[in-house]
Amino acid sequence: MIVDTHCHLDDERYRDDIGEVLARAKGEGVERFVIPGADPTTLQRAVELSELYDEVYFAVGVHPYDAQNYNRDFLEKFVTHPKCVAIGECGLDYFRLPETQEEIAKEKALQRSVFIDQIEWAKELKLPLIVHIRDSSSDSLELLEQYAGEEGGVLHCYNADESLLRLSAQNFYYGIGGVLTFKNAKKLINVYPKIPTDRLIIETDAPYLTPHPHRGKRNEPSYTKIVALKMAELSNLELSTLEESTTTNAQQLFSKILFS
Repeated sequence: MIVDTHCHLDDERYRDDIGEVLARAKGEGVERFVIPGADPTTLQRAVELSELYDEVYFAVGVHPYDAQNYNRDFLEKFVTHPKCVAIGECGLDYFRLPETQEEIAKEKALQRSVFIDQIEWAKELKLPLIVHIRDSSSDSLELLEQYAGEEGGVLHCYNADESLLRLSAQNFYYGIGGVLTFKNAKKLINVYPKIPTDRLIIETDAPYLTPHPHRGKRNEPSYTKIVALKMAELSNLELSTLEESTTTNAQQLFSKILFS
């Protein structure tokens, strides 16, 4: 069994064929799906999908690009749902910042404030975090080490920054997706052997980051098999062993997911 721990199935690009998308994934052995909470405007769709399909779960949170729309009062309506398994995706993203130093400082302060609130909220609820880190490893590491609870979380689309590996001691996992198959993924391929096997989980980030050889097309959970094959090769493990270990890791991380 494979668990796609990060797939945006609430995206409009799946509106017309979600049933077929899930069927193709199951044909490749993908049995569980987690929709991260990134945009509050699509959260209701994520809830609907989780109620329509037993194998679909969701998380509640706000992506750093939508930090200005963060409203915990609104999100609290969803966290008590039995299919809500995490808080996130939340974090820091400094890839696209304003031009002036004053605006940059203001944007970073907003993202940090919203991230801290979601970290503390996850700790209160005893839920794991789904963490987004882009061009912000130092600040993200500082905040997670200072505020994160024992439930830990996953560093979604792990960015290959070795400094973040020490978060494994705080019960954090490392989400590996299609980037591992890219020709320019040398940094991730080099650091990959340093990630403990019991800290690896699989994701697609669908519809984004489609793995080779399907780059340029819409990503979907069935492509986790491609990621798993590459991970097994780099881990020097049989595919079945890699799938079993990553599924066990996902189950330990997202304890509310039912696997029976």
